[in-house]
Amino acid sequence: MNRYVYNKFSEQYKPTIGADFITKELLIDDKLVTLQIWDTAGQERFQSLGSAFYRGADCCILVYDINVHRSFETLQHWHDEFLKQADPTDPDIFPFVLLGNKIDIDGGSSRMVSDKKAREWCASRGNIPYFETSAKEDHNVDEAFLAAAKTALTNEREQVNIYFQGISETVSEVEPRGGCAC
Repeated sequence: MNRYVYNKFSEQYKPTIGADFITKELLIDDKLVTLQIWDTAGQERFQSLGSAFYRGADCCILVYDINVHRSFETLQHWHDEFLKQADPTDPDIFPFVLLGNKIDIDGGSSRMVSDKKAREWCASRGNIPYFETSAKEDHNVDEAFLAAAKTALTNEREQVNIYFQGISETVSEVEPRGGCAC
């Protein structure tokens, strides 16, 4: 998050307490978009705060450490917990992006989760976009956030089209009776 917004990286680990929030504006298809990026705490003790931060989200970026298998094993839990607390209109099509982070460590020799395994996980969940990143070396960070933004915008447009499609059907049912759909 800090690498993407401020182009900064710190070696000092500071765990998120509750949530951290920053914004970034970018141009996507000649449209100015403001991203509100929330980093919610991964510790179980902060899980109850999730619904306050997740509701209204347009996309969820799940991040795991490719060098710590346990972080990969908990992805399904975080995926399901997000959907439960965010309560999106259609959880089956809600957009996610998966980031396998810390690819810079030990030239890959300490890697515990293969690229193939991560891609299989994504494929089994509706082809979630997947990026391997390094916040430290600024590898694939911008690309991952841009993909998340575009995925959210695409999903938003599809939801609006479905919404308006439902309205036009309702209007056409009312019009023959001489009523107004206002």
